[in-house]
Amino acid sequence: MQREELADFLRRRREAVRPAEAGLTEGPRRRTSGLRREEVAMLAGMSVDYVVRLEQGRSSRPSTQLLGALARALRLSDDERDHLFHLAGHQPVPADGTACLARAGLIRMLDLLDGTPALVLSELGEVLAQNRTSVLLAGDLTGFSGDRRYLPYRWFTEPDVRAAHAADDRERHSRQIVADLRVVAGRRPGDPEITRLVDRLRAASGDFRRLWDEHEVAVRRADRKTIVHPRVGSLRMDCETLVTPDQRQELVVLTPADEESRERLELLRVLGTEEFPSDAPAR
Repeated sequence: MQREELADFLRRRREAVRPAEAGLTEGPRRRTSGLRREEVAMLAGMSVDYVVRLEQGRSSRPSTQLLGALARALRLSDDERDHLFHLAGHQPVPADGTACLARAGLIRMLDLLDGTPALVLSELGEVLAQNRTSVLLAGDLTGFSGDRRYLPYRWFTEPDVRAAHAADDRERHSRQIVADLRVVAGRRPGDPEITRLVDRLRAASGDFRRLWDEHEVAVRRADRKTIVHPRVGSLRMDCETLVTPDQRQELVVLTPADEESRERLELLRVLGTEEFPSDAPAR
């Protein structure tokens, strides 16, 4: 671990990020054009004391999870993120697998789509990043571990996840999830991560076994779903999916399908995160 180089790099990148780029307001009393340490800590989900120790070269070696959170908070490019990992004594995370991180360009697109729910998914349905409006609509979906990281697993094993969608949408949505997973499995034959996920889903869910055995194949590019939110009611949302050239990550953008849904989304943005349950069924 190159402590002094790491400390210098983190300080300089923090000072180079304007608050607006991170979705923060600058305010009239700000003395620096960059981010404050407490703002980096908030965005990265860590203590201010740890950020201070990192910038002073006094910290223990940060984990890859903490480095990923810092990379997102500081809006690092892919090259800058790799450099950060090297300075901390880690190999950069792979483009796929369990330690996947959202591409830097997709993170910036999330920032630009501030008023529209948007999120970055891995090809296996792991949520890698969300913007604020997506969190308001669906809750924070980035903190899961184990099998629960994957949307297909949560959909078929956790009833409250399906309950967040209109009842008449659930069978169609189940088929889409399985058909999409079939495409990924075909694209990555013999991949142990996919094999294990499919085996565990077959063991856990009769619905999944039924649909998997039907061998339907379809890539989701556009969709319409009805999300049942615990605070503002049902929202009909059109979903557009943009896939990266290597097909490993997706940017999903959700827009209201009608005026009533648009008004409810605006109400949700006004209400903000106050008293929003962290484990709300909107997941």
